[in-house]
Amino acid sequence: MEDPIARFRRWYAEAEEEGVAQHDAMALATSDRRGRPSVRLVLLKQADRRGFVFYTNARSRKGGEIATNPHVAAVFYWHQTGRQVRIEGSVDEVAREEADAYWATRPRESNLGAVLSEQSAPMSSTRAFLAAYRALERSLRGGPVPRPRHWTGFRIVPSSIEFWTRGDYRLHRRELFTRMRAGWRRTLLQP
Repeated sequence: MEDPIARFRRWYAEAEEEGVAQHDAMALATSDRRGRPSVRLVLLKQADRRGFVFYTNARSRKGGEIATNPHVAAVFYWHQTGRQVRIEGSVDEVAREEADAYWATRPRESNLGAVLSEQSAPMSSTRAFLAAYRALERSLRGGPVPRPRHWTGFRIVPSSIEFWTRGDYRLHRRELFTRMRAGWRRTLLQP
């Protein structure tokens, strides 16, 4: 049986090759302690046998919801290729070294913004935020931008992955892979 992570990587590469805008955009659903859902787009930065990695401020709304309830769902939709991938699983924080390594690849300006932003918190004004951004930039004098501990990566460890392929007359092909102790179980689903 085909490994679902390998298939995902192939579909992801094909979406990029087809020129799908934001092919790395993944809708991530979290929920608060009452079970009220929240969804937003995040960017996939890595997909391997361990799972699907994205980076964010752990103090953000999504970070707080993940800390409260580590069970999440995510979806990719690539209209041009007629494909969708749904992922469900739990979230683990990546190792500090992994977050540091990714941080070092980001544009300096993005890192300055990440240091300064208390993501999802109310803001008094854009002007005040930009002034603080410029002050931080001057204070570092072109030196490295240290990664704050609260800015990190999260890995979705999938318990299930569903592959959806668009079909004529809504006769879509759906294949669900469910993680078992000995590997993955594949089930065909009705359209």
